[in-house]
Amino acid sequence: MFTRSLLVVVLVAGAAAHAEKLGIGTPAAPEILRAWDIDVSPDGAGLPPGHGSVVSGARIYAERCAVCHGPNGEGQPQDRLSGGQGTLLSEHPIKTIGSFWPYATTLFDYVRRAMPFNAPQSLSDDEVYAVVAYLLYLNAILPADGVMDSVSLPAVRMPNRDGFVPDPRPDVH
Repeated sequence: MFTRSLLVVVLVAGAAAHAEKLGIGTPAAPEILRAWDIDVSPDGAGLPPGHGSVVSGARIYAERCAVCHGPNGEGQPQDRLSGGQGTLLSEHPIKTIGSFWPYATTLFDYVRRAMPFNAPQSLSDDEVYAVVAYLLYLNAILPADGVMDSVSLPAVRMPNRDGFVPDPRPDVH
């Protein structure tokens, strides 16, 4: 988290210097920067308070997601979200949440910032937790009575967790 905070300070300082030099723009206020500081790390750092169940996620998914991803995450017209387990080494791998994604927290981060496609960032944190719980359920990772929150989500062991090579760069933790 130190790196991200340092980057924000450097960017704000740089923007202020350019605004003053060029006589244009306005430095971003800290509350504006905080509103955009919504990333979630694989270890769960950055997860907000809240919770959501598979049951409530099914309702939200039907209302907000199924039109693009199909009633059961099968895809069409957009990406397939469920199934595909055991296909990554095949001639025609099916990359879905359950077959490809290494971290459940990454799913939360993506849904929170980019979905639904027609209204990104419109879901509340509780709704995002619920949709993520439902998507994990569709991929047989979470039981039908499952609930996700900032403690349980990072603890989810995704089927492809070990399918990625760690980044060897010394500045990446």
